[in-house]
This record gives sequence, C-alpha cells and structure tokens, in this order.
Amino acid sequence: MKRFKSLLVACMVLLGGATLSAQDIHFSQFYMSPLNLNPAMTGVMNCNIRLVANYRNQWASVLRSNAYSTYSVSYDQRIPVGRYDYFGVGGTFWGDRAGEANFATITGKLSFAYSKKMGGGRNDGQYLVVGAEAGAAQRSIDFLKLRWGLQHDGAGGFDPNADPMEGGFDRDNFLFADMAAGLLWFMVFDKNNSLYLGGAFHHLNRSNQSFDSDAEDLLYSRFTFHAGGDFLTSPRFGISPGVIVMSQGPSFQVNAGTNFKFILGNSRLNYQAFQFGLWTRISNKIETGVLNDAAILSTRFDYNNFSLGFSYDINISPLRPASNANGGFEFGLIYKICGPEKRNVYCPNF
Repeated sequence: MKRFKSLLVACMVLLGGATLSAQDIHFSQFYMSPLNLNPAMTGVMNCNIRLVANYRNQWASVLRSNAYSTYSVSYDQRIPVGRYDYFGVGGTFWGDRAGEANFATITGKLSFAYSKKMGGGRNDGQYLVVGAEAGAAQRSIDFLKLRWGLQHDGAGGFDPNADPMEGGFDRDNFLFADMAAGLLWFMVFDKNNSLYLGGAFHHLNRSNQSFDSDAEDLLYSRFTFHAGGDFLTSPRFGISPGVIVMSQGPSFQVNAGTNFKFILGNSRLNYQAFQFGLWTRISNKIETGVLNDAAILSTRFDYNNFSLGFSYDINISPLRPASNANGGFEFGLIYKICGPEKRNVYCPNF
C-alpha cells in the first residue's frame, strides 16, 4: 500500500505539469532572496553592491532525478542621491524545472527602487522605498514525456504513438513579459536593531499562459506581504523574526518563524554570527481548507560581508506517506561589496 501511495503521488505530480501554468517559485529562506521577494528591496543594504545566489531542490524522495529544482542569481547596487536618499538598480535571473515532463520557466528581470528618508537622526532613521521591475520569461514543457487518458485503450494497453491531445496544444514553449511593483518601509534604531514592513504586486500585466495559442489562460497576479526585523537582546544573542504572506488566485501561503542569532565577534573588522531558525509553512488545499505543509529548519553563518544559509523542509502535509516526511533542501549565498562611503546606519541587515 505504501508503494502504491508513492506511485500515485508521483503520477499526480508528473501529470500536474500540464496544469501548473500559474506556479511561482518560492524559497523557504525568503529573507536571503531579496529581489525575488520585493522589487522595493533593490539596493536596500548597508554596502554598495550585493550578489545573491539561491538553489532549492524538492520532492527528491518521490521523484528522484525528476525532483523540482529552482535556482536564482541576482545583482543589485545602491547609488547615493542627495544627503540621505538612495537609488537602487539590480537584475535577477532565475530558472525552475518541475517533474518528468520538464515543465520549466526561465526569467530575467531588471529592477529599480528609490529610498527616501522620512525621519530620524544621524544613527537612526526610517525610510520609505518604492520599487518596480520588468522583464521577460519563457515557459516550456515536453509533451512527449506525458501520458494521457486517450493513449490507454481501457483494457490495460498503452499506445504512446496515439494522439494524446486531439490538437488541444500547439506549442511547447512561449515567451511572455512580466512586471511587478512594491513598497517597503523600515525603521533602524541602531546598527543592531531594526524593523521592516513591505508589500509587492507581481504579474501586473497577467500574461497569457496557455500552451494553446488560440486559448487564453491568464497568469494570476500575486500579492505578497512581508515583515520582520533584527533585535539584539544581549551583546551575544539576538533574534530575527519574519513572516511572508502570498496570495495568488485561489492559493495562498504563509511562512513564519524566527532565527536565533549567536554573535561570535562584533568588531568593526571582524563580525561573525551563527543563526539557527525554526519556521513553518502553511498553505491551502483548494476548496478543502488550510493545511500545515512543512516545518523548516534553517542555519546561517555570517562572516563580515559574507552570508551562507542552509534550510531543510520537513514535510508534514498529507503527502507525508509518500515522501517519508522528506521535503526539500535549500541553499542561499549573499556577498556584499562595500566601498569607502560611510553614512552611518542606513538599513536592516538584509
């Protein structure tokens, strides 16, 4: 029975590639992928340049070599404007592949943001940031690797050469434009304590996602709300709580939790910190209610301008019998390049 359940879930996932046209990528360590989270995060940093890389692998326990995989790289920098304000520019490239049919998306985007100081003093302050992004994406699928009901004769026979789609789909890849906008507000109390709130509106233009050129299947817009902060409770210990809420069409997802930060060194030339995090992901089963999808364990090591993070999702949803509680692992890397400019405290430590 266990093997049958695993096979059933695998088939559902593999065949689902034909109808997952509204799938958006997500990272459990959303705080380590700022430009994918909100275009208003562009250039919001305490250095001049930021390089980010992310990789996620999911459902390998069920799909083996056909596991879902997602990667992302980004570059952004801040440019001083006037006495206190900043302009941010950046670019993001990410790819996603799902299942045996290679349902894939490749996206390249440019983002821009403007940070306006709204109040505060020399070592503290609050900023309002507005951002936008635009780019192009390609979606593709390999129909030859899918099995369809019309290819089965009802008596146990299977004919892979039978026309499975009856002319329903006439393209296996297509290009589309994509745009997003976002807002961010943050308050910095000092270099160790900060608070932020943000929101983003992705897929403003709702591009057609149908593999049938004569049909229309508009991509759902996605609304994202996120909040968090850094709070140092003692010279050697702090917490970094966070939450992200995403709503897209009939689906929604909530990630929430906190990282516990242990300061190993906090001098100007030698900052070291180790973080351990406990998070949870809640989502919905369409038309049947809410489910607790995963518990997330995360670690992160910060050394001066270098940050390395790992996380692992423990599946606790109804798919657990098939996945054996295995979910996905994730890797995040951030490297910041600082120049000679020093304007005291500017923003949270994203």
